[in-house]
Amino acid sequence: MCGIVGYVGRRQAAPLLLEGLRRLEYRGYDSAGLAVLENGTLRLHKKQGKIDQGLAPLLHRQPLAGSLGIGHTRWATHGPPSDENSHPHLDQTGRIAVVHNGVIENFETLKQRLVAAGHTFTSATDTEVLAHLIGEHYARLGRGDVGLHPLTQAVVNALPEVTGTYGIAVVCSEHPGLIVGARRGSPLIVGIGEGEHLLASDAAALAAYTRQVVYLNDYEVVTLSAERFEVHTLGRGPTAVQVSQLDFSPESAEKGAFAHFMLKEIFEQPQTVRNALRGRLDYDGAMARFGGLNMTTAELRAVDRVVITACGTSWHAGLVGEYLLEELAHLPTEVEYASEFRYRNAPFDKHTLLLVITQSGETLDTLAGLRETKRRGHKVLGLCNVVGSTIAREADGGIYLHAGPEIGVASTKAFTSQVTVLVLFALFMGRIRMLSPQDGARLIRALEAIPGQLEWVLGQNDRIRQIALKYKDAADFLFLGRQYSFPVALEGALKLKEISYIHAEGYPAAEMKHGPIALVDPETPCVFVAPLDRIYDKTRSNIEEVKARRGPVIAITTEGNTDLAAKADDLLFVPETLDCLTPLLTVVPLQLLAYHIAVARGCDVDKPRNLAKSVTVE
Repeated sequence: MCGIVGYVGRRQAAPLLLEGLRRLEYRGYDSAGLAVLENGTLRLHKKQGKIDQGLAPLLHRQPLAGSLGIGHTRWATHGPPSDENSHPHLDQTGRIAVVHNGVIENFETLKQRLVAAGHTFTSATDTEVLAHLIGEHYARLGRGDVGLHPLTQAVVNALPEVTGTYGIAVVCSEHPGLIVGARRGSPLIVGIGEGEHLLASDAAALAAYTRQVVYLNDYEVVTLSAERFEVHTLGRGPTAVQVSQLDFSPESAEKGAFAHFMLKEIFEQPQTVRNALRGRLDYDGAMARFGGLNMTTAELRAVDRVVITACGTSWHAGLVGEYLLEELAHLPTEVEYASEFRYRNAPFDKHTLLLVITQSGETLDTLAGLRETKRRGHKVLGLCNVVGSTIAREADGGIYLHAGPEIGVASTKAFTSQVTVLVLFALFMGRIRMLSPQDGARLIRALEAIPGQLEWVLGQNDRIRQIALKYKDAADFLFLGRQYSFPVALEGALKLKEISYIHAEGYPAAEMKHGPIALVDPETPCVFVAPLDRIYDKTRSNIEEVKARRGPVIAITTEGNTDLAAKADDLLFVPETLDCLTPLLTVVPLQLLAYHIAVARGCDVDKPRNLAKSVTVE
C-alpha cells in the first residue's frame, strides 16, 4: 500500500497524477512514482522520500508527456524504502507497468517459478512479482481465445494464482488508451469524467476532477478508456455498477489557515459533533433515531449481547461504547481488537450483534471480522465515516459519522464523532429496553450542549501549548483514568506516541499500583483524566500516590474544581457534563497536548513516520 492514481483521457497525465498523489500524502508513504505512456514507450519516474523532495523535482527536470498513466505512493511492506522498491514495477518485457496496494502472500512461490522460467527481478517487492505474472499471462495470449481485451484477459488469468490482497492499476505500451484495475481487500474507485476516466484508491484523489464515482467490490476488474469503462467479476462476467456522488468537496480537504491538518481537524470537532447529532434526536420520544440500521425495533430489542470490533483509535471509541451500552441499555458488551477477533472462534449465539467501527471503512482486519460474522448468519452494523466504503456497503446497516474527510494520520475528529454516535446508539438501545424517558431527555439536553462546550475547551489552546513546551523533552509519559476516562487515557497515550515518538502508556488509574508505578519519577509526567464524576475521589487518591513519589502531574478536571490546585503541577479544565459524555470533552486537551509537543519537537505532525492512515494490509 498506500495510494493509487490512474488517468486516461485528453489531458496531460503527469501533472494530474502528481496532484492526485499529493492529495493522498495524508495516508502515509515512503516513496512515490509514476508511469506515463509517452510515444508508445512506458517511462517511469520513481523516488524514495516525500513527493516534493523526490518525485516532483525529478519530473521538473525530466518532464513526462502523455495522456495515460498510473501513479503510486508506497508504504513499505516487502523490501525497505528505496528507489528500486518504489512503484510502478515493470514486467519482464518492460511493456507492462503495475502499481499495487496490498500484500501478495504467495509471492515467493510465484517468484521461484518465474525465476526458473528465466525472469529476472530488480526489487525485493511482491508487486514486481505480480507485474511479471501478468506479463507472463499476457505473453501466452494470441491464440484466438481471448474473451476480453487482451490486457484485461491477462489480468483476469493471472489473479486466480494470487493469494493475498490487492488493489492494482495496470497499463501496457501496446494498448495506449487503456488502464485495467482490480481489487480484492484493498479499495479501488473509478472516477467518471467527460472524455476521461480516473482510478484511485481513495476518493480524495478524485474530488478535484469529478463528483461521479463507482466503488469497486472485491474480485471486480475494471477496464478504463477515455470514453467508457466496463466492470467484470472474476469468474462471473460483466457486472452492473452503481454510480455514486462524492459527498465532500476538494476544499474540505485543504488546511486553510491552520498550520497542519491535525490542528484543523481538532478545531473542527464542535461542528463534526453537531453533524453527527443532526436529525438524530427524537425529542418527543426522548431517544435517538436512525435511517440506516436496517433492523426492526423488535430485532434490536431481541439483541442480548453486543460485540464491538475495531482497531486503534476506533478501538478506544469502542471501549467507551462498551461502558455506554452497559450503563444505558444494560446490554453485555465486549470489545475486541479486529486483528485478533478475525482469527478467533468466538462463540456467538443467535441474539449477538456485531458492531464494527472504522473511520475509513476499509480497515482490512475489521472488514475480515465483518465478513466472517456475516458468513455465520449474524447481523453486523457499521459505524463509518466514508460513504460508499467497503464496510459501509457490506454491513447489514449502520450509522455514518458525517465528519468530513480526515486528512491527518492521527485520528482526532473521527474519535469524537464515533463516541457521539455510540452515545446515540446506546440511547436508542436503552430507550427500547429500560431507560426512562426522563433519563433519555436529560441525555439529549446534555448532548446538545457538547458542541458549545467543545468550543470552550478549544479556548485553552494557548495554555495547553505552554504546558507542551514544558514537557516536550520527556522520554516517557503515563496517561491514567478510570471508567469513562480510561479509554481517553489510552487515546491520549496513542496520540502522543503517534506524532511525537515519545513513549507513552495508558492505564486504568488504579492499575498503576500493579506495576506501572515503578516508572514514576521526577522525569516522567503522569497525565490524569480526572473529571468530577462518581469515582473522582478514587482518582484523586491515585494522584496522591504519584505525588508521593515526586512524579509531575498534569490533570484534566471539571471547571471550578479547585481541589487539585495544590496536587497537580499543571491543571486543565473541561465544562461539567454527564459522566458518560466526559470523553467528548476530556480527549480534546490530550489531542492538543500531543499536537503541540510534536510541533515543538519538529515532528511531521500530519504524516508521522511508519504510519498509514488506513491500514489495508495485515
